Amino acid sequence: NRSRTNFFYYLSIAGCETLLLTIINFIRDTSISTFARKLDAMDEKIERKIAVIFVSDVVGFSTLMKTNEIATLKSLRACVKILENLLEEHGGRIFNTAGDSVLAEFQSAVSAVICATEFQKLIKQRNHNVPDESKMQFRIGLNMGDVIVEGSNLYGDGVNVAARLEALAQTGGVSLSKSIHDFVSQKVELNFEDLGNQTVKNTTVHAYDVALAGVAKRAIAEEPVQSKNVESKPPAIAVLPFKNISNDEDQEYFADGVTEDIISALSTWKTFPVISRNSSFSMKGQNLSSSEIAKQLVARYLVEGSIRKGGNKVRITASLIDAETDQQIWSKRWDRSLEDIFDVQDEVSQEIAVIVEPTLKGQEQKKLSYKTNVFGAWDKYLQALAAFYKASDYGTVYALCEEAIRLDPNICDPYVLKCKILYMRIFDSNFDKERVVNETNFHDLARVAYSLDQSNPDAVVMLSRSYNITKELDKRIAFAEKALNLNPSHAAANYDYGLAISNEGKATQALEFMQKAIDLDPSERQEYEFMLPVLYMAAADGEKAAFWIEKLYQRSGHSRYLGWAAAVEANLGNLTKASQKLEDFLILRPEIQTLTQYEAVTPEIIKHFIIPGLRLIWK
Repeated sequence: NRSRTNFFYYLSIAGCETLLLTIINFIRDTSISTFARKLDAMDEKIERKIAVIFVSDVVGFSTLMKTNEIATLKSLRACVKILENLLEEHGGRIFNTAGDSVLAEFQSAVSAVICATEFQKLIKQRNHNVPDESKMQFRIGLNMGDVIVEGSNLYGDGVNVAARLEALAQTGGVSLSKSIHDFVSQKVELNFEDLGNQTVKNTTVHAYDVALAGVAKRAIAEEPVQSKNVESKPPAIAVLPFKNISNDEDQEYFADGVTEDIISALSTWKTFPVISRNSSFSMKGQNLSSSEIAKQLVARYLVEGSIRKGGNKVRITASLIDAETDQQIWSKRWDRSLEDIFDVQDEVSQEIAVIVEPTLKGQEQKKLSYKTNVFGAWDKYLQALAAFYKASDYGTVYALCEEAIRLDPNICDPYVLKCKILYMRIFDSNFDKERVVNETNFHDLARVAYSLDQSNPDAVVMLSRSYNITKELDKRIAFAEKALNLNPSHAAANYDYGLAISNEGKATQALEFMQKAIDLDPSERQEYEFMLPVLYMAAADGEKAAFWIEKLYQRSGHSRYLGWAAAVEANLGNLTKASQKLEDFLILRPEIQTLTQYEAVTPEIIKHFIIPGLRLIWK
């Protein structure tokens, strides 16, 4: 009876997975007849400690074993050897294994994070140098918490949470708990993505992803800024990256480019929202079901497809899936010459649109915007686009755009892509010395892009941003509105229009467009959220401004948020808290001595809110 009581005690504190490992170890080490005695001995003295737990698991291990057991086991041994060498280097030790899973303990959270990221990098390098049947991918979870020590083994909640984080991690990724993040974020040269509270296997944990090359930033399901008429929103559609099934892996850029053009074409239908390219492509390589992808992207319909390119011929297949029922409701195949590629893309988008919105009347969508009659020019542009999204050398992107323009000076898209690079550099302090030249080139290229295709929303957005830089705000708003009218499902157009009208004091309306940008492009949520504190302060909504200021301060730790928080808290009547925030800000920004100096660096649209608040506490 006592043994049974102890047995259920360990079940309650350890969880099912850990209990199973316990039973396996007992059976392996001793006979069943001594099982109860071991439980009684454990009950006599329970040793606890705080430990950093590392849990890794092979993605799709069962499928790999079914395909080729020998190759899979050899690959697993090779990968475990890589991990063992790293553990020895970084002070970790394996305390348990179960099939394809490895559980390790570290004394240092920093060492655990570095070891995990190095392991994923080495596995990625290995996969580039082995045949497909030998490739292997891992997920890793890290947690720091309380564990129970039993011999060389560890149990308890600290281990369980690490296992939950491993299940949450993306393929090739590392997910960690807030306890680890808070300890290491200022001590390692890594970037982290805040996932907020995530529920995995009935456990809620505040999780972070380590930002790793080749692992897309995932869309994060958070509370929306506003939730008006959620039920009345039309169903959204997401076009997932078409698979490249050509014999040439280097044709991946071509499949991605065709996918992007189909997204652009579908977006011109104004009856339903289309999830942006960034968010759709964040699902690339993810081993998720249709319903899981749809949930992350907040989409009702998914478009999937494949492309096989060979010589001057191309085969495109596409299918439409209703994610709510997980049923395919339409599919089609096209075999065409490359010269007809734009007609095929147009057919795909039109047939999908009519199915999604059967009540459409008339021809709401125009033909795909003019690309080029020179296929080589478009092909060079697609290569540039692929390099741009991989954040590779922008010099290479520029050179490919120049080559596309040389082949066809009338193709708009390469000019737009060059504008995007210049716009980033204009606001990058690393290019301060080049800012005047970059601004001049940006203005020139934005005008050329617009003159070549006035129906291209990206070109119109760039011209709108050009007028924003030159402070011609009437033109800024006019062109931002034009881009939005051209493509209501364009995330950047919604974002830019929200920014544009905020200059007119329309902060409440701007917030609605910001929310739509987030809905259309959830993977870029954190980029768009950067403006929320400003807009809430512009709208004089102190409570929501305080919430977003604290949230963004936790993400970046930037001093600007302390200054804003001081003003917001003062306006809310929390003068003691406001004074402390201001004191912390001034310590970090000693060059600001007076309220007048602070006002000089305050955005114009929030001065009416910030300055009166700071005036209450500034000494």
